[in-house]
Amino acid sequence: MIREDGEVTASGKETAVYAAGGVVWRRVDGKLRVLIIHRTKYRDLTLPKGKVDPGETLAETAVREIREETGIRVALGVPVGVSRYRMPNSRTKIVHYWAAEATDAAVRTSSFVPNKEVAAIEWMSLKKARKHLSYPVDIEILDEFTRIVEEDALPTFPIVVLRHGKALSRDDWDGADGARPLTPRGRRQAASIVGPLLAFGVRRVYSSPAERCVRTATPIAQALGQRLHLCPEISQDAWEDGRADARTVVGQRVRARKPVVLTSHGPVLPDILHELALATGTMSGSYLGSASALSPGAFSVVHVPVEHPGAGIVAIETHEPRV
Repeated sequence: MIREDGEVTASGKETAVYAAGGVVWRRVDGKLRVLIIHRTKYRDLTLPKGKVDPGETLAETAVREIREETGIRVALGVPVGVSRYRMPNSRTKIVHYWAAEATDAAVRTSSFVPNKEVAAIEWMSLKKARKHLSYPVDIEILDEFTRIVEEDALPTFPIVVLRHGKALSRDDWDGADGARPLTPRGRRQAASIVGPLLAFGVRRVYSSPAERCVRTATPIAQALGQRLHLCPEISQDAWEDGRADARTVVGQRVRARKPVVLTSHGPVLPDILHELALATGTMSGSYLGSASALSPGAFSVVHVPVEHPGAGIVAIETHEPRV
């Protein structure tokens, strides 16, 4: 069994050490700059990152570590790669990276002061950063980020497609299907996805009116201090009756260009992903099937360019529930 915290498994064997971080970026006078940290102990220049804490997801780790090392609060954008390297103790370290825009407000309110781990932070051009980064694995991540920049794909906004948590089976429920509740595990899943969804900066939450979807979406809506928007058009009842209208819901969300969660049902998810591809001018492919084949409580993050949504989906990533 692989554990993101890199601890010893039940078999007694050590796993890889998992970590996460980001390429933090901003534009200054129209010029793109990325944030590089000068580490105190190692006297090197690297990208902000750190090890997963127990109970964290990689996305949560990336946001936390970026804030701890740079003082800047960010939301994650597109994934920009995974680095793997051998540590001095011979264990493998696996680090997941995302692009993360530093807004002007976040930079103004940065809490960074030099400390025993990070001596300084420095905004650099892509060219200068590539020249001064201390490690080839960091340069590879920066090169992937540069490719996305050159495609004019930044900034992006996420449309998160979420499948409801584990629900009571139809065989064990005598009422209407739309009233079928979450199981205790489903309720735990609903609580556990709040942190990861916040890491992607979601702002609004939409849901099928079915009880199992509403109860899955309610914790993240409450965490945002937002009301939950109900969408009968993406309910399973509507899908089974031929009344579903994922196209309208998806089209509205793409036009809005705001980070959002769409909570729905397993049979409806392929239609939602298909409409997202159509609405963004993205070529269809097997990746759509993978992104929509979600287990209960899992979600896929669809990253869409803010300035040119019709230029196509930049990336899709899928996250499984922790419980």
